[in-house]
Amino acid sequence: MAPTVTSMEASNGHEVPKVASIKTLADSASFTFVPSEYSYTKNPNEQGDANDPEHSIPIIDFALLTSGSPDQRAKVIQELRRACEEWGFFQVTNHGVPESLMQSMIDACHRFFDLPEEEKKEFQTRNLLDPIKCGTSFNVDIEKVHLWRDYLKVIAHPEFNSLYKPAGYSEVSLEFSKRTREVATEILKGISESLGLEADYIAKATNWDRGLQILAANYYPACPQPDKAIGLPPHTDHGLVTLLIQNEMGGLEVKHKDQWVLVNAAPGAFIVNIGDQMQILTNDKYKSIWHRAVVNNKATRISIAVPHGPSLDTPALPIPELLEREGQAPKYIGMTYEKFMELQASPAALTKPCLDHLRVKHN
Repeated sequence: MAPTVTSMEASNGHEVPKVASIKTLADSASFTFVPSEYSYTKNPNEQGDANDPEHSIPIIDFALLTSGSPDQRAKVIQELRRACEEWGFFQVTNHGVPESLMQSMIDACHRFFDLPEEEKKEFQTRNLLDPIKCGTSFNVDIEKVHLWRDYLKVIAHPEFNSLYKPAGYSEVSLEFSKRTREVATEILKGISESLGLEADYIAKATNWDRGLQILAANYYPACPQPDKAIGLPPHTDHGLVTLLIQNEMGGLEVKHKDQWVLVNAAPGAFIVNIGDQMQILTNDKYKSIWHRAVVNNKATRISIAVPHGPSLDTPALPIPELLEREGQAPKYIGMTYEKFMELQASPAALTKPCLDHLRVKHN
């Protein structure tokens, strides 16, 4: 069965083609195979493995980072530095955000995706920075293969936005986004210190108080042929740090030493990764790592990624103190965060990684 194509009214009043949601497709009774529009070929030599102990992402104890003794904090700062240098991904435990709140956030997003398609139409938009937007795949205008996912993206900072449906979403998302941002702020301080900088250096340099925070929920329904589809293809995140939670179904794979590693998250942990803006600031010392979302044939996976970035008008530039200490020239030119996000959503991002567009060309 091929995905149906309907139409929706764009903000300029013109009708634009719209690919049906993956939920609509997956819920079809006769659905037993992956339509050609969704057919994605993975390299058979790059399968994920979560069982190899060498491939377990590092764990950072948030309680020791924030309320431990000076010696304990110094030890965790060193662990954070190694995690950023060697992995670009780590788990954060003992962060104080109740598991019940994290579960309520996942449940609220699940209820949104379960709404009838007609009720979600008002939130469908192609505009990158609309406060609330939902849709399917990534960018159906430019992509060659559709992705096995629906999404909901809501900007929670610097201005909090929310949905009036489903019931309870607004209250849960307000508390979850506030608590998540508190954790991200402390992680940012730890990363600053791990670089030998003042704790608030990166926050000041990126205008963190006006920084962007997005609640990005992903819905990956069970797929009859999981090896022939992809939830999200390999990509890096555009911000400074992203915090992620998921339901009981795994599916996040991280590129580590040229291998795809399936992430086994500890119960109640945040999975945290370094984004492109942090790679620019650190002049490649801390790299934004490639990762992807694979699908399964058993049950729906829901993840909620919460990218945190600079203010939209702030251009990230390599930190002068780090350049001087390392005796390096800057590897990147400046671009505002808003322009960088536009670049990531453009056809130019299909030809080469976004960071490569900003690299200084040396003769």
